[in-house]
Amino acid sequence: MPTEVRHSFEAALEEHHLDLSPLPITTLQVNTGKFCNQACQHCHVDASPYRTEEMDRRTADQCLSILGSHAAITTLDITGGAPELNPHFEHLVTEARGLGKHVMVRHNLTVTLDGNPRTKESKAHLPAFFAAHQVEVISSLPYYQEYFTDKQRGKGVFAKSIDSLRLLNAHGYGKDGGALVLNLVYNPVGAFLPAAQAGLEAEFKRHLAQLDVSFNALYTITNMPIHRFRAQLERLGAYDAYMGKLAAAFNPAAAEGVMCRSLISVGYDGRLYDCDFNQMLEMQIDTGEPMTVFNFDWDQLVGRRIRFASHCFGCAAGAGSSCGGATAS
Repeated sequence: MPTEVRHSFEAALEEHHLDLSPLPITTLQVNTGKFCNQACQHCHVDASPYRTEEMDRRTADQCLSILGSHAAITTLDITGGAPELNPHFEHLVTEARGLGKHVMVRHNLTVTLDGNPRTKESKAHLPAFFAAHQVEVISSLPYYQEYFTDKQRGKGVFAKSIDSLRLLNAHGYGKDGGALVLNLVYNPVGAFLPAAQAGLEAEFKRHLAQLDVSFNALYTITNMPIHRFRAQLERLGAYDAYMGKLAAAFNPAAAEGVMCRSLISVGYDGRLYDCDFNQMLEMQIDTGEPMTVFNFDWDQLVGRRIRFASHCFGCAAGAGSSCGGATAS
């Protein structure tokens, strides 16, 4: 029996009498493209320096129009690829802040030092730019030790990440009680569920303090069994076992907090999805006709049926996983 049939997320919801209907949309998560200065082993986007997909100005402006037309959408969450490599990234940030929206950027840290690998444009100004616009910075750091971070993200990434974090700290980020928020993201290195978020956060803070680095919170995110990570699991003959582990750890409380209930994901080409993972699997929102930013319909989106599949077990396993970390205590 195929893994996707054996581990049916819809069947798990039915068994636990869960109705995961959409809630009012509070976050517009915009993927600006798949171009990145890194090519991480676990990347569900399959981002790399060789990808050419990127959001154009017309689509970016339509995202801003949606934000301006819907007061309930309070947050713009910008991701990629490395979102800072999109030529319209800073326009998105400044205009969204001008609309009074909270802006979050999924910042991979090394782009500040590496710059744009295609144009050689410097990105050294990013920490100052983020601070000037009070952007919430969310950055992946697989571990507080060099070996494990470089194993997942590439040789030299840990050292560059620490240098970049220090630059953010120098601009006021990650300080207790400060206005500039710096959160880190932890993904396990391998086919494991993340450890408890609170304990791991304390461990990260203790070790990074020894490197003169501070941050606000740590988000634990489960590695999703799609694209690059799925291919790695299949090469090792471990895909079925990992799916079984996720399904066995299904937590109804975590499922109720899945991010797709209050978030809409926008692809670089303007197509709409329930979440970033569905986007990468091309599971587009369909409310009678494929939905994009150009036919955005609030009522239809809030009344839609969220599209689930077996990868959704990753968000509902254990303490849960979302773009904001664990969804259940």
